[in-house]
Amino acid sequence: MILARVVGNVVATQKNERYANARVMLCQPVSLEGEEIGATMIALDSVDSGVGDTVLIVQEGWGASTAATKEAGAAIDSAIIGVVDYIDLLPAEKAGTGERR
Repeated sequence: MILARVVGNVVATQKNERYANARVMLCQPVSLEGEEIGATMIALDSVDSGVGDTVLIVQEGWGASTAATKEAGAAIDSAIIGVVDYIDLLPAEKAGTGERR
């Protein structure tokens, strides 16, 4: 899975009929700390995400296909499968002591 932030909508006046009700979103992968990493990507939205949302993206044909269209076999590479409310990271451990900061 990929953690990303939705940065825009992709408008397509024509698309495959299997994707007729799906929205295509432009997403920027981010680290757990929210820093941008990697290149932007497009993904079909299956959870009604919006610009500015942090999302989980599955990038695997079978999972993306069934998440985005509710049918297996659609040619989809990436699908948004969840909107992240917040990320709760454990405190970093001090090197070698086992104590938490």
